[in-house]
Amino acid sequence: MKAVLGTTVRDMVTGFTGIVTGRVEYITGCNQALVQPKMKEDGAAMPDSAWVDEQRLEAVSGAARVKLDNGATPGFDKLAPRR
Repeated sequence: MKAVLGTTVRDMVTGFTGIVTGRVEYITGCNQALVQPKMKEDGAAMPDSAWVDEQRLEAVSGAARVKLDNGATPGFDKLAPRR
């Protein structure tokens, strides 16, 4: 499956579940998605995200797609550093 940003997916091998927050395509064809799990109930620490091969992912049915409105702040607002 081609990972779509904002969708909830599950790794069919490990059961690792989360929201796709990034995607990369390599020249070798080994495309991957960055999967960010949700916070644990205690909220003690931000759980680590993981890069997972797209061929191992399946969409979680019934999960709403996350969409962020960044129209007012589309990116970093400072100039690049100069030497």
